[in-house]
Amino acid sequence: MADLIQNVLALVVTLGVLVTIHEFGHFWVARRCGVKVLRFSVGFGKPLKIWKDRHDTEFAIAILPLGGYVKMLDGREAEVPEALKAQAFDQKPVGQRMAIAAAGPIANFLFAIAAYAILLFVGVTTVIPIVGDVKPGSVAADAGLPVDSEILAVDGETVSGWADVNFQLVERIGDTGSLSLTVLTGGQQKVFDLSVESWLSDAVEPNPLRALGIEPWRPDIRPVVLEVMPDSPAERAGLMSGDLITRINAVDIRLWRDFVDQVSEAPGQVLQVELSREGQIRQVELTPESRETEAGVRGFVGVSVSSPEWPETHQRVREYGPLEALWGGLGKTADMTGMILSSLKKMLVGLISVENLGGPITIAKAAGTSAEYGIESFLTFLAQLSVMLAVLNLLPIPVLDGGHLLYYSIEWIRGKPISEAGQVLGLKIGMVLLAGVMALAIVNDFARL
Repeated sequence: MADLIQNVLALVVTLGVLVTIHEFGHFWVARRCGVKVLRFSVGFGKPLKIWKDRHDTEFAIAILPLGGYVKMLDGREAEVPEALKAQAFDQKPVGQRMAIAAAGPIANFLFAIAAYAILLFVGVTTVIPIVGDVKPGSVAADAGLPVDSEILAVDGETVSGWADVNFQLVERIGDTGSLSLTVLTGGQQKVFDLSVESWLSDAVEPNPLRALGIEPWRPDIRPVVLEVMPDSPAERAGLMSGDLITRINAVDIRLWRDFVDQVSEAPGQVLQVELSREGQIRQVELTPESRETEAGVRGFVGVSVSSPEWPETHQRVREYGPLEALWGGLGKTADMTGMILSSLKKMLVGLISVENLGGPITIAKAAGTSAEYGIESFLTFLAQLSVMLAVLNLLPIPVLDGGHLLYYSIEWIRGKPISEAGQVLGLKIGMVLLAGVMALAIVNDFARL
C-alpha cells in the first residue's frame, strides 16, 4: 500500500509539473501575441480554487491533477463581442497562431535542457562501466569480450557510466548488424564487434546488457533480505526482513547473486532454504513463480536487498561549468529526442514491439522508483518525460499541437485555412488514433501487472 501511495503521488507531481510547464508555454506566448486568455487551469474537473489577475484571466486548481489546459478567447467556440475581436485567437495572423501552438512543446524542451544543465552543474556521479561477468554462449562471449574490461564507447560514442552505455544500446534495439564496444583491457584499447539480428524486437521489457550477456561489475552483497513483497512466494514461505540465506538445496549461499542464480534457475520448483534469523537456523520451503523474460522463463520470489556501498575506485565524479553544463543539457535533450523519434519509427515499421508502449501505470511506477532513489534520479526522469511529452505533442496528428501546426502550415502555404469540414474530419481521425494508442498503452500496463 505504501508503494502504491508513493507511486500515485509521484505520478501526480510528475504530470502536474510537466503539464503545467507545457500549458504555461501556450499561455505566455498567447499573452505576448495579444490573445485574451480566459482560464489557465492546473488539473481537470471541478475547480477547488479560482482567482483572477488584472487581465481578468481565471487561474484554477482543479480536482483531477493529471493535466491542465489554457482556454483562450476564440470565435470558433463562442460569440466574441466586437470590442474583443482583436484579442481572439482565431483573428490572429497564422504566424502568431503557430507560435502559440508550438510554445507548449518548446517549454517542455526548455525545461529538459534546464534540468539536465542543473544536474551537470551540480556534479554527476557515475559508476564506471566495468564488465563483471560475461555469460557463456552469449553474444558478448562469442565476440570475446573480456571480464574486468572498462567500456569506453558504444558504436564510437564515448560513454562514462552504465546509464550512457544503456542509452546507446537502447538506440540499437530492433537493428540487425554489428554493434561495436570499445573497451580498456590490460592497459590497451580494443574494439569488439557483437553481431545482432532483429535485436530485442519482440522483447516486452528489453534489458540490452543482459541480452548481450554482460553483467556489470558490482560489489559483493551479503544474502540478507531487506524487504519482502506482499503476497509473494517469499512471504508465503515465511521469509522476513533481516533473514540471512545460508543454503539452498544443500548448496552454500555466500553472496546475493548466488541466491539470485538459484532462484532464477528454478521456476515452479520447491527449494529447501536454510536461513539464519536472530542467531537461529531455520528451514523453509520456497517455490519461485515463473516469469517470462528475454532470457527465457526465470524464477521470481519477491524479495529485495539493500544497495551496496560502491568503492570510490569504481566511481567517476565530474562537475561542469555553467556554459559547459548548458551545452551538455542541450546535447542530452537532443540525444533523447533522437532516441524517441528513432524508437517511434522502429515501432511503426515493426522493428520494436508495440508492447513497449506504456501508460499511466508504467509512468507512475517509474516516477515512484526514481523518486525513491533521490532528487537527482527524479529530476532526470522528469527531464526525459518532458522531452517525450514535447516530441509526442509535435507529431502531426490532429488534436495534438503538431496537428494544429500542420493545419496552420497548410493555411500559410495556401493563403486560406482548411475547410471546417476538413478540420472536423481530421479531428475525428486524430481522436480515434489517440484513443487507440492510449488504450493499447493501458492494456500493456495491465499485462505487465
